[in-house]
Amino acid sequence: GVDRQLHFICLDGDNHQVVQILRTRYKKNLLKYFGRFSPQARANVKTVTMDLNFYYQDIVRACFPNAQIVIDRFHMIQMLTRSFNSLRVQVMKTFDKRSRQYQLLKSPWKLYLKKF
Repeated sequence: GVDRQLHFICLDGDNHQVVQILRTRYKKNLLKYFGRFSPQARANVKTVTMDLNFYYQDIVRACFPNAQIVIDRFHMIQMLTRSFNSLRVQVMKTFDKRSRQYQLLKSPWKLYLKKF
């Protein structure tokens, strides 16, 4: 965005082409924008892919009654990675800092995130 403002980007899910870039992500403005489309057009939307922004679900349910919500892969992997690292640190702290178990969890932490 511009001046540290986050924007809302609408993409076509089939070809990943940008449809619209809105200058704001505020719920009121998004509801107003999607309200411009006819109820029939909005009812034809089958899926909406989004990040984990907490109020996007409300917008999708209000504007697209038949749409299925899909969380995008990037944010899903990010959430899993954070959870895994949080658990790793929690388990790591149960061991003495000089122990082998602690060192195995502490030092090579990036290896645990790689493909086997």
